[in-house]
Amino acid sequence: MSLLQIHANDNVAVTLVPVAAGEVLAINGQSLQAAVAVDKGHKVALRNIAKGQKIIKYGFPIGIASADIKAGDWVHTHNLTTGLGEILEYEYKPELNEIMPIAAKMFQGYRRPDGKVGIRNEVWIVPTVGCVNKNAELIARQATLEYGSIANIDGIYEFKHPYGCSQMGDDQLTTQRILADLVAHPNAGAVLVLGLGCENNNIGEFKKILGDYNPDRVKFLEAQSVEDEIAEGVRIIGELAGYAGQFARQECPASELIIGLKCGGSDGFSGITANPLVGAFSDRLTAMGGTTVLSEVPEMFGAETILMNRAVNQEVFEKTVQLINGFKEYFAAHNQTIYENPSPGNKKGGISSLEDKSLGCTQKGGTSSVTDVLNYGDRVKTKGLNLLSGPGNDGVATTVLAAAGCHIILFTTGRGTPLGTVVPTVKVATNSELFSKKRNWMDFDAGQLLAGVKLEPLTDVFVDYILEVASGRPTQSEKMGFREIAIFKNGVTL
Repeated sequence: MSLLQIHANDNVAVTLVPVAAGEVLAINGQSLQAAVAVDKGHKVALRNIAKGQKIIKYGFPIGIASADIKAGDWVHTHNLTTGLGEILEYEYKPELNEIMPIAAKMFQGYRRPDGKVGIRNEVWIVPTVGCVNKNAELIARQATLEYGSIANIDGIYEFKHPYGCSQMGDDQLTTQRILADLVAHPNAGAVLVLGLGCENNNIGEFKKILGDYNPDRVKFLEAQSVEDEIAEGVRIIGELAGYAGQFARQECPASELIIGLKCGGSDGFSGITANPLVGAFSDRLTAMGGTTVLSEVPEMFGAETILMNRAVNQEVFEKTVQLINGFKEYFAAHNQTIYENPSPGNKKGGISSLEDKSLGCTQKGGTSSVTDVLNYGDRVKTKGLNLLSGPGNDGVATTVLAAAGCHIILFTTGRGTPLGTVVPTVKVATNSELFSKKRNWMDFDAGQLLAGVKLEPLTDVFVDYILEVASGRPTQSEKMGFREIAIFKNGVTL
């Protein structure tokens, strides 16, 4: 089979393999002749589409024909344009899908004194300001040599960033909130907050945002106040490692898990394989009483009404409307085109418009009801599927998902990326070719769905794999030591 019609109402089909010019293609009892060579993951018209008519994929419009299109023609950016508008008004039309509860599976996690559960027992170094980034790196390196072999410690890591000083407006508060969220994260058994001393986000100011903390678990060091901050930092890490080492893995229900949903380097198969697989996982986890979090607001544009109508009530619907229109207003305030998407890599992989991309991206949220909407920097407080304000940028989106409390991030990709963040990042390949080629990046092959494997049994395998990761199995990015954070910036730098 060389073509796939995703929905019965679609007037385009997706090429599963490269198609040669003039090749005769059979689908649904009809024959088409490819007008030009078409790469895999791209679209071919199933029938004539007049200029101005809607192009349908996934059962929804993904754009408007900008020229007359004949059956067998390649459909892409040269003859398709977005049909989206700017700020829109929406009406709540509930379409709730009741997910029947199922018994929660178990994993081996770390139960914290506050009742939260972590899936790693690491010691983290969180700088208050970018000026001490290298100091944090040196402390982590030396402390790993001295204390990295302590039982039950899964690693000692620093999280560098360029902010914490010379920030104006809300940017400093944004930085403080994200860093405070990371300090509170249950994957950290203990945390050293490393400051310089003269920064805007000095330790005293940061504590006001951090709030209550356990002094055995969180300690502070001001570099300007000691003679040798490296030696002092290593000494403090020794104390923190001793505290964190008291925790051991124990059986915990999957209902404790919070899983982030993210995509990057999407291709024409993302909405056919990896994203539906992650969506099926999301439904399965929420049915077990767990939580998933979907972010990347600009990549909801064009599919937002699907999410809005799954809002559990009017209040959540209105928060979703504000989430969408608020991000559009942010684009407009900076004189940027709201629909300047997809990326060059997306287009090469077969995605032609933001609607095309969004209808594939939002499938990561499955079919569950949306139970809450979070602002940037908020932490999860409601079980079920949450929406989180954040951009599509991989570094910023993965960081804010971790800051919201996600234990793991499921990252689907068709082009491939090595990125890893503060929490384990599972790379799900949309196609088996990518999975085989980049085994040092990829963790799971969703391309099996193109080879005849059914979604339900593959979801069973994927759920068990994620529980293994939650129980300590390292992801590829963890093995490679890729742990990056990026914080959203919107204002002036002094």
